[in-house]
Amino acid sequence: MKATKRSAARVGLGILAATAVSVSLAGCAGSGADSGDNTFTILQYENPDSAQGQGWALALELFKQKHPDVEVDYQTTSFDAARQNSKITLTGGDVPDVIEFNKGNADGGQLAAQGLLEPLTDVVAERGWDEKITGAMQAFAQYDEQGLAGSGDWYGIPNIGEYVMFYYNKDLFAQAGITEEPTDLATFEAAMDKLVAAGITPISSSAATSQGFNQMWVWYSLVSAGADRKSIDDFMFLREPVDFSAAPWIDGAKKFESWIDKGYVGTELGGLNFEQATVNFLSGEKAMLIWNQGEFARIREQAPFEWGYFTLPGANMQMGSSGHLWGVPANATNKELAYDWIDITLSEEVQNKIGQLGGLPLAGDASTIEDPLTREYTERFNELRDADTLSFYPDYPVPGFLDFIQSGMQAMSNGNTSADEWTANLQKFYDEGRETALAG
Repeated sequence: MKATKRSAARVGLGILAATAVSVSLAGCAGSGADSGDNTFTILQYENPDSAQGQGWALALELFKQKHPDVEVDYQTTSFDAARQNSKITLTGGDVPDVIEFNKGNADGGQLAAQGLLEPLTDVVAERGWDEKITGAMQAFAQYDEQGLAGSGDWYGIPNIGEYVMFYYNKDLFAQAGITEEPTDLATFEAAMDKLVAAGITPISSSAATSQGFNQMWVWYSLVSAGADRKSIDDFMFLREPVDFSAAPWIDGAKKFESWIDKGYVGTELGGLNFEQATVNFLSGEKAMLIWNQGEFARIREQAPFEWGYFTLPGANMQMGSSGHLWGVPANATNKELAYDWIDITLSEEVQNKIGQLGGLPLAGDASTIEDPLTREYTERFNELRDADTLSFYPDYPVPGFLDFIQSGMQAMSNGNTSADEWTANLQKFYDEGRETALAG
């Protein structure tokens, strides 16, 4: 992969970062034209400098041009606040008209099952959104009556895709005598051995129980490496019971444990979050960073070294999914305006803007992307999507899973839990959550 140097101007924080402006989710103004005050309220959590944030800014301009008599209240919060307060936000009559929410059974599925989101199936058909959002990208837009993803009505509309890769510092690779990108897991581990021998931490990671996502992504990437579509879908959509003591789960956990023991991910990770892991990579202290497209623009602008990226070499499946979702609260007063807003975010103009900035649009045209690195990066996502080899994210299946997994990752990183103990704990938590979810 090609790499580049840029100035230090920060462009993107990532999809999970707290945004620059924060508002209280409990008191969002939701009254609109139908109730007489002509206000349309949008609640979202993308950083304004990110590809999506800039795409939404363009969408806002286009929306105002189409509806010049409508006052728009554009509100920005953080991802964590949105997740934690979503039920409060969507309850009662004082709600936003359109809202960005997290996908998966544990989040979006719960909101759909509790009747807090408006079913969008008819609107999707009328506006042709299902022709722009296809294949596995539809999976977390649809939920059944129990709030399980993969079937049922549409409740959310994604705009972008996501996939996880290893960003790497070419200077540190060269310093350790690594001259080529690894092509399989064996050559990848051999490269990391060279980095360790040269006194360089291979992967900048984090394992804080609040936003310490990196270790979770390393672990699940190793699980995905040996997985297939059925094993992932059984786990993700609760279709068949999962045996976590069998492959690919125990194999991924043991490989992850060995990576910790060999020093591939560094030490003292329990107090680090993903932002600190990113800073450590950008500072030139660590050789690689595991993350998704959320840091692509930032690394391109800030990295003071030559860099590249690759997906986990030799893996059957790669972490990735559709992006976060636009939804319409069941109690929203301006639903038609909400549909217009979503339609504009899926327009060619907005989607190609997101694509130019490295945001992986679902309805964009990669051939229009001018920057070769960004176009190459986008085409790699399209390859994974078209091959149906994206394994989603591990915290989606059952409520409380994200907090549980992060606690487990911290315990493994600190050496307090073994791979066998982790998978046993995982089995218990998942099975209990699955039983509750299937019982409705």
